[in-house]
Amino acid sequence: MSPRFRATLAYDGTAYQGFQRQPDGIPTIQGEVERAIAEVTQQVTTVIGAGRTDTGVHATGQVIAFDVDWKHDDIDLLRALNATLPADIALQSITQHEGFHPRFDAVSRIYKYTVIVAQQRQPLLRYRAWQVRNLPHSEAMQAAAELLIGEHDFASFGKPPQGENTVRTVFKSEWHLSLPTEDQPFETWTYTIEANAFLQHMVRRIVGALVDVGQGRCTIDEFRAAFERARLMEKGVIAPPHGLVLVKVCYPEQGAQDREHAGETPAGGSNYG
Repeated sequence: MSPRFRATLAYDGTAYQGFQRQPDGIPTIQGEVERAIAEVTQQVTTVIGAGRTDTGVHATGQVIAFDVDWKHDDIDLLRALNATLPADIALQSITQHEGFHPRFDAVSRIYKYTVIVAQQRQPLLRYRAWQVRNLPHSEAMQAAAELLIGEHDFASFGKPPQGENTVRTVFKSEWHLSLPTEDQPFETWTYTIEANAFLQHMVRRIVGALVDVGQGRCTIDEFRAAFERARLMEKGVIAPPHGLVLVKVCYPEQGAQDREHAGETPAGGSNYG
């Protein structure tokens, strides 16, 4: 049996149809990484990811695993793969880790979503943030975000894979404001959510609903009622994918410490974001 390698992967998802491999000719992150591994090692292998990011979604902390025979140092494999991968995909670290599974071993995943409040188009951020013209009810938006913390049925915000249940545990759900500066003369709102697992499109549906609250199209009471109804919001706004980044996947060696510090208990789950 070939050794198993564990790696952290960063990518700009703009040019790809998500992480998961698609039929021939459709560019995906998994497909590009598998192609690079085959070219470097002359071996065909399947790359396993911790999360199936959507089309256009980015990552700085995706975690993957694959099995290959490699007689040189781990760092040599990292360098060889990065020299072969396209410029918008790069391994950040790699090590041998027998028995490791990126999805099943994870205790939580952390996503960040960026919203900018600007009156004119911001071309340099068109693939990095969702631009809106106002968020006059930002305090309500923050309060609504806090309602999501804990174990709840999140059926209102996403579909489960393969008929699984829709109960998830959210450890963190909060907005952070960066005030305008001379170099960036507009407000930047960053939403951070950490959960044991996510439903398909869950983060983007949550952000869309929270921005509705922030813009006054939905009250906190209406948000709470829709959330507690636990039925998919068919008419809800789904935030565009380009503002979303998978920033970290936590495992027992670090996740347990994070949860202990926060006074929370981790739980496993599925791999959507």
